[in-house]
Amino acid sequence: MSNENNTDLTTGSVSNHLRRLAIPAATGMLFHTLYNIVDIYFAGRLSTESQAGMAIGYLTFFFLVSFGFGLNGAMASLVGNAIGRKDSKTLEELTIIGILFALFISITLIIFGLLLGPFTLGLISESGAYQDFGLRYYFLLLIALPAFLIAYTCNGILQAQGDAVSMQRALIIAFLLNLVLNPLLIFGIPGFWSGLGFDGIALSTIFSQYFVMIFMLYKLVNARIKINLSFESLRINYKVLKEIFIQMLPPSLSFQMIIIGVLVMQYALKDFGSQAIAGHSVAMRLEQLILLPVLGMTHALLPLAAQNFGANKYDRVRQSFNLCLKVAIGSMVICYPIIWVFGESVISLFTKNEDVINIGVIYLRIDGLILPVYALIFSINSFLQAVKRPYGVFFVGLFRQGFGIAFFIWVFISVYNFGILGVWLGASISVILGGVLSLIIAYRVGRIEIGGLWLNTKAL
Repeated sequence: MSNENNTDLTTGSVSNHLRRLAIPAATGMLFHTLYNIVDIYFAGRLSTESQAGMAIGYLTFFFLVSFGFGLNGAMASLVGNAIGRKDSKTLEELTIIGILFALFISITLIIFGLLLGPFTLGLISESGAYQDFGLRYYFLLLIALPAFLIAYTCNGILQAQGDAVSMQRALIIAFLLNLVLNPLLIFGIPGFWSGLGFDGIALSTIFSQYFVMIFMLYKLVNARIKINLSFESLRINYKVLKEIFIQMLPPSLSFQMIIIGVLVMQYALKDFGSQAIAGHSVAMRLEQLILLPVLGMTHALLPLAAQNFGANKYDRVRQSFNLCLKVAIGSMVICYPIIWVFGESVISLFTKNEDVINIGVIYLRIDGLILPVYALIFSINSFLQAVKRPYGVFFVGLFRQGFGIAFFIWVFISVYNFGILGVWLGASISVILGGVLSLIIAYRVGRIEIGGLWLNTKAL
């Protein structure tokens, strides 16, 4: 086996491990973001209503996919801790039960999504063409939900072993598939087939995501952890199942709080028309590209800190966190001038609508000021999951997205009449206060679990 699947993160240079894990993680997320940008581009080729409809449909669907992110974090934490303890029996149980649990949750969420999805979409959109597009896109995407959740579960297990390359490769190939399938399924083949129009965007996602799932299952079967598929191994250990659920729920709910926060923004934006929703959607995708260095570092931090926490090497946990935080914040400070200079040019590649462009540019320039705060929050989230204290992640999300964003948007729009600018300002204030709360929680958890959050030595 290659080193990518057999790395012991409890020894060796912390900075080398972070770099080795962060680069493929960031690259994979780059192609995942480009994947979404391809969808936005082709939806824009159809109409602004298609672009706005896809934005609200995907946002509602993402509320369900958040359980996949929770499973990813839970498996990375639990498997990483087990590797640090050299507990091979628990590794196998976690692997088998985690995948079965992902399948069960997928089926449950599809039923839930069929019942409540239309209600949610109705709250954040007005009746008309873009709402119809959103509903069509959402219902088709439900077919892909098991692929998302199982793939993320596999990634968490592989990530805990130090393998950040498998998901990177899967996402690169998925992007290439989507790049080919989108125009083919939307516009068809001239003179032979007229295509499926808007529905082709969702079908392209379904095909490519099931490829990702199959690829990740294959990589898991061939990874360091060998899965024993005997009847005895398929018995559910309810203690392990409970532990997975406990570790999965807070980050899942935290991601859902993020979705609720964006839904609140969409609810506020709908009074400004479909151009506002489309502009926000395009700008958010570009912001995701800018956040890639942060996301790569924080994804790398989770398995590194988890393994060392399981091995009781607390100084290495502190080293990992401090280095991640330093690089993540520094990269976001450097990125802001790039947003200011190139934001308008990049957004104009996806739409020629001047209102959409102007709205997106203003959002990027305001939200770009708080990118270092995002870096702080994401780093702390990975640390809390690694030391098996994920409830802090949920509490920050509940305050920031469940309360703060709605309250501050209401203040800026209804009290001070800032118009659409009030949406961006309200969201920014909630992020800043969420960062303060994250830091307080991390300081307390760090003192209890590893004897302090900050390094007492300059050695990295």
